[in-house]
Amino acid sequence: MASLFSTGTVTERQGAGETLFRFACAAAATLLMTALAGVVVSLAIGGWPAFRAFGPGFLFTATWNPVTEIYGAAGPIVGTIVTAGIALLFALPLALGVAIFLVEFCPATLAPPVAVAIELLAGIPSIVYGMWGLFVLAPWFAEHIQLPIALSTTPGSWADAFFSGTPNGANIFTASLVLAVMILPYMAAVFRELFLTVPAQVREAAYGLGCTPLEVVRSITIPSVKRSMIGVIMLGLGRALGETMAVTFIIGNAHAMPRSLFDGGSTIASTIANEFTEATGVLHEASLVALGLILFLMTFAVLALARFLLQGSER
Repeated sequence: MASLFSTGTVTERQGAGETLFRFACAAAATLLMTALAGVVVSLAIGGWPAFRAFGPGFLFTATWNPVTEIYGAAGPIVGTIVTAGIALLFALPLALGVAIFLVEFCPATLAPPVAVAIELLAGIPSIVYGMWGLFVLAPWFAEHIQLPIALSTTPGSWADAFFSGTPNGANIFTASLVLAVMILPYMAAVFRELFLTVPAQVREAAYGLGCTPLEVVRSITIPSVKRSMIGVIMLGLGRALGETMAVTFIIGNAHAMPRSLFDGGSTIASTIANEFTEATGVLHEASLVALGLILFLMTFAVLALARFLLQGSER
């Protein structure tokens, strides 16, 4: 410590070590950007045969037939968006509720172990969630939810169209539930950390003025961290968009456009995981790589949207 403040001016201390340090930092940043650019270029080159063969129709066609060599990405794209959206719809309010409970209502001696348990849940491998969904959730859902609804709906009604599907529990909705379970601990843990950054004195002052817990959360806690909350939501959505193994286990793996909430479907990640080892034709491989490029661009768009919303809230 003494050498930092006693040996000459800042300019004099900028020797070879400082230059090497700056070069190492710049090299790390350059390496990252080069790797990112390399991934994009590789995906674009690998997927080009599919884009050249099918044109813009690749994005809007749901046909996926390796026998006739006709491929369209509409089914996996819609499946990815729908499952991630439903998962976020379930996970967001629950994650907020868990985080608020741990910060505002949970006894001080109980909050730390519960928080650790939530963080452990966030670290469970996705394949474990997939096996739970396939062997536990899907049979239970098919017997207690899907089949009773199918038997109670009138053929030809809107409910029949909305809830139709093979009653085996492997469908878009149960895949969304598994995704929600997966992103819930992660979002709850980060929300809790955000809420703890609000100074306790501020919350205690609000309670001292007669505010209720709901008023403190609504008027003090959430407004203080709302910009960071947007980032957490987008990160949760990004994980749901890119999740592979858990969804592959339970979504049904049908390439057609899902026609109802309980219909089988596929996501971009599940399609790639299922078929890449079996793809032998040039167009088949190129179509899978093109799907990877589309998933990359979707994830990038989510992060760009998060950045845009954060800038808007700053203004």
